[in-house]
Amino acid sequence: MLVLSRQREETIMIGDDIEITVVDIRGDKVRLGINAPTRIAVHRKEVYEAIKRENEQASTLAGAELGSIKPTIAPKPRLKTDGLTAGHTSVTSSPVVGSIPPKATLSDTSSTQTNATTKLRASQMKGA
Repeated sequence: MLVLSRQREETIMIGDDIEITVVDIRGDKVRLGINAPTRIAVHRKEVYEAIKRENEQASTLAGAELGSIKPTIAPKPRLKTDGLTAGHTSVTSSPVVGSIPPKATLSDTSSTQTNATTKLRASQMKGA
C-alpha cells in the first residue's frame, strides 16, 4: 500500500483522469473530494460491500422466487397475421408527407390516356 501525506487543498493524481483532493480536516475526520470519469464507480467501502452482497444474493434466486418478480419493461406489441399464410403479417401504410406516390398501374395509365384523347378530340371538333 502506498501511503502519502497531504494537507488541506492538496491533491493526489491516480492515472491521468482521477484526482483526490483533501477538502477538509476536522479532528480525526478527513473529507476527500474525488474527480473521476463517470465510467468509474466511486463508493465508500461499506457501500461497495453492500452492493456486492446484494448482487450475489440476486444471482442465486431460486426459480420460484423469480416468478414473483414483475417485469419493468412493457412487452412489444405483436403484429396481427393476415390469416392467409402462416407467419406472414399484414402491414398497412399511410401516406407520409414528402413520400413518393405509388406507381400508376397499366389500367390507370390507359384510362388517363383515353380521357386525354377524348378531351383533345372534343376540343378539335369545337375548333373545326
